[in-house]
Amino acid sequence: MHARLCFLPFVLVVLSVGVVPAATVSLDSLLDEMTDRAGLASLPQPAYTCVQASSYDRQSKAPDKPNWFANGDNSSFVRGEKNNGREEWVMMDAKGPGAIVRWWITAPDEAYKGKIRIYIDGASEPIIEARADELVGGTTLVGPPLSSPRSRGRNIYLPISYAKQCKVTFDRPNHKLTGKAEDLLYYQINYRTYTPGTEVKSFSLKQLAAAKQKIAKLQETLLKPDSVMPADVYTMGVPELTIPAGEELVRTLDGPAAICRLTGRLEAEDLTQALRSTVLVMEFDGEQTVWCPLSDFFGSGVGLNAFTGWYRKVEKDGQMTCWWVMPYKESCTIRVKNLGKQSVKAMDLAIDTCPWKWDDHSLHFHTTWHQERNIPTEDGGRAARDWNYITVKGQGVFVGDTLAVFNRDPAWWGEGDEKIYIDGEKFPSHFGTGTEDYYGYAWCTPVFFESPFHAQPRAEGPSNYGHTTNTRVRLLDAIPFNKSFHFDMEVWHWRKTEIDYAATSYWYGRPGAKANHGPDSTEALQPVEYKSPRPVPKVPGFNIIDVSEGSVMRQIMVPFGRGKWEKDDHLWWTQAKPGGKLNLAVTAEKNGKYELTLKMTKAPDYAIVQLSLDGKKLGGPIDLYDPKVVPTGPVNLGTMDLSKGKHTLTVEIVGANPEAKKSYMFGLDCITLKPSPRR
Repeated sequence: MHARLCFLPFVLVVLSVGVVPAATVSLDSLLDEMTDRAGLASLPQPAYTCVQASSYDRQSKAPDKPNWFANGDNSSFVRGEKNNGREEWVMMDAKGPGAIVRWWITAPDEAYKGKIRIYIDGASEPIIEARADELVGGTTLVGPPLSSPRSRGRNIYLPISYAKQCKVTFDRPNHKLTGKAEDLLYYQINYRTYTPGTEVKSFSLKQLAAAKQKIAKLQETLLKPDSVMPADVYTMGVPELTIPAGEELVRTLDGPAAICRLTGRLEAEDLTQALRSTVLVMEFDGEQTVWCPLSDFFGSGVGLNAFTGWYRKVEKDGQMTCWWVMPYKESCTIRVKNLGKQSVKAMDLAIDTCPWKWDDHSLHFHTTWHQERNIPTEDGGRAARDWNYITVKGQGVFVGDTLAVFNRDPAWWGEGDEKIYIDGEKFPSHFGTGTEDYYGYAWCTPVFFESPFHAQPRAEGPSNYGHTTNTRVRLLDAIPFNKSFHFDMEVWHWRKTEIDYAATSYWYGRPGAKANHGPDSTEALQPVEYKSPRPVPKVPGFNIIDVSEGSVMRQIMVPFGRGKWEKDDHLWWTQAKPGGKLNLAVTAEKNGKYELTLKMTKAPDYAIVQLSLDGKKLGGPIDLYDPKVVPTGPVNLGTMDLSKGKHTLTVEIVGANPEAKKSYMFGLDCITLKPSPRR
């Protein structure tokens, strides 16, 4: 039997929190929503649906039809049309009243030269016209963090409202017709459609200019999640406590009220295991709505992985905080249950509560955790399957998720698309273009990033081997549902292996709403400290000896120009820093003189490298910065006497060009060791 460590309840004065819904939806009101955490804890007023337009492969027709897992998820448009003599491809065409609330795109550099145009309310002239990369992830409308690139994915969260209709177009030739890599475009656009009769003020550049100061304040606030708290907060600290194996800490609160911040940290001999085997359980008004391992609940996935977002923060010292607003009418019970075999210390725990007026729009907060280990895959994705994050029956709002993956092969694991069905839809109203795209990055880039709305707190490597954590929260792009919600993600791996998925879904529900996945102590108790040795990366065409840090993988270069690289790919080294070394073997067939030539890649985020052979420097440092992604062509490193057998070519990161983004990446197309004629 589990022992209880209990504390007395307390009562709060009843007041309301949150922003009063605006009579008219506008840029201003939508900006206000972005920092109104309490707004998600009630059914939206005015009501809306959230839909996604994307470039998913249109061969996908139905789960029981061929090509359901078709993977040509680029350059699929609604239609083509002529506007003012231009050929434009329609990315989205939606009736109002509504608002675009989130964009994501990725493309080769050349494709970014194409212009995106936004037409509102049937106008023949666009209200916005800009290069794709300057609009999405650039600064045409707004800068970071609302608009920024994240690990090669480009995102913008500035809302664009419209009263009657909105059409978005792209003027680059269609890759489906040209077959040219420079015409590829992958995109997702999330937009709201309000109930008929909702008054919406259409976006204008004049409104944007008038909101300049508000946006600047919003940008600053989103980077400081602890700077916004409701009035009349009551903080209840919990003293340092040891929770023995099999026991729990219990906290009971009286309502009506709402938790508006929850924070604490664990100490344990095996902290990684403790964070998975210690679970947070929450009951609101007699319903258990939260059952989740602590590290997954706070968006960290497996282990302690520091990052900062708008709703969650994990610090390097182990402190974990969330700002989900969690209302209750009568009572709340919080349990921290130690399911594991070791004692854990609960440190610096604090519960902040604020007043809440419960009404028929109020929602209970839910967290649903689902793990499956040893999921079989097949080479090339032949065994692609839809893997369920969550299915809900009832009314509520979906507000985000965290995916923790363990991958037993360095090849890419996330080729699959998200498919989200609302209220019994036969075809998903959200059909994605790739797992990494859903989380706001691109091209399976195993590099840490953080932002208010999405992050990759862990990318273990090398390549995509080991543990990865992706997380995303939804504000304006939250998804309301009236009867049901169903979220699948395709599991599609490049290699035949086994993979572990653990999905944490965050959602709000009216009393009585239920998820299909319940508490799973068996999975929470599974060991998470995998003892597999760090594998030597395998990249076709290269004999890799070892790498001191980061990830090494094969990267397809077709998006940057077919035929420009020897085999349309290269060896790609990421997540390194100055001092990092990559060692490769080159083989001399016999004793003699040899000429050594390398073909490499230049890019905006590539490093300055020093090359050496058997410890001897080959000339000076080579700067691989370029504003575009381009091949270097042959780089001759000289002629040298070599004995028969293997020799070690070392690539050392020594710095970066002042103009380069300091990602310290390196790309190697091919190595040529050619016998030199005797003289």
